[in-house]
Amino acid sequence: MRYPTHLLPTTVVGSYPQPEWLVDHGTLLNHGVPRAQAHDMWRIPQPLLEQAQNDATILAIRNMERAGIDIVTDGEIRRESYSNHFALALEGVDSRTAGKLHTGGGRVINVPRVVGQIRHTADVETQWAACLQANTNRATKVTLPGPFTLSRQVQNDFYDDDEELAMAYAVAVNQELRALKAIGVDVVQLDEPWVRTAPDKAARYGVKAINRALDGIEGPTVVHVCFGYAAVVAEKPSGYSFLAELGGTTAQQISIEAAQPRLDLGVLQDLAGKTIMLGVLDLGDPAVETPAAVAARIRAGLQFVAPERLVPAPDCGMKYLPRGTAFGKLKALAEGAAIVRRELTS
Repeated sequence: MRYPTHLLPTTVVGSYPQPEWLVDHGTLLNHGVPRAQAHDMWRIPQPLLEQAQNDATILAIRNMERAGIDIVTDGEIRRESYSNHFALALEGVDSRTAGKLHTGGGRVINVPRVVGQIRHTADVETQWAACLQANTNRATKVTLPGPFTLSRQVQNDFYDDDEELAMAYAVAVNQELRALKAIGVDVVQLDEPWVRTAPDKAARYGVKAINRALDGIEGPTVVHVCFGYAAVVAEKPSGYSFLAELGGTTAQQISIEAAQPRLDLGVLQDLAGKTIMLGVLDLGDPAVETPAAVAARIRAGLQFVAPERLVPAPDCGMKYLPRGTAFGKLKALAEGAAIVRRELTS
């Protein structure tokens, strides 16, 4: 276990910007956040794509290290979205014949169809996690889409109800998490942004599904909730419709977006006993924060959370940012945390 022992360890939510030479960002944005396959976003021909992704992954890891981040990921460089890589690798999912999903905003998007029993038949992320571990001596983190969110991003043509579908996904996620822990990944995280979009269903079975996915998983575990990527969702609410309920999960840490929506941090009192991964980088602002600004946001969090239970982070994944902006913001994150750390230990 390489998990840092100092106060205010810094991390990323998951993704880091993919280079322009690897990904056509215009095509990526046209997909929104891909649920089905989005192979047309890659600029590199298939015979060379894996090599290019490997090189870009090492660049992302090095940038996080140079910025001073304590707990690093592989930047999710190989993923088309945070969820579709894992979701489309499961048995029982038809990604060729698209289903339809009606969003709350009235849009209709293409999604995979569940046509059989959801099964985890082979490890999905372990090969890439091993690459991450081989290329850093810092603590490592791997993220997976959570079972509730997975169940909300498909057309269900097999299971009797949504709860049964979510619990099937929970079993598959648990198997992947166990494989990641078996190869030594330090931190595992479930991305569950959709709990806030369907709080009634999340209240009925969302926590149950999350806990099934985390069953038997040792070491630091995280559940991340947010309002969506800043590049995709410009106007954000100032509060969560489903947050206090996450105190009932077995996750050790809850990751929340707080900087861009100017969240009232008093809500953190509802998560007493949890470590808070606090978003202190506004990814909707193209300006790079100063370390002093980051330090001020961390101090605001410390009014409600003890220092040993606070992990400063960006609001969300950094996938859609320019790389220079992302690096500058991460450097400010590390330097801002160092300022407050010195204040606490002086």
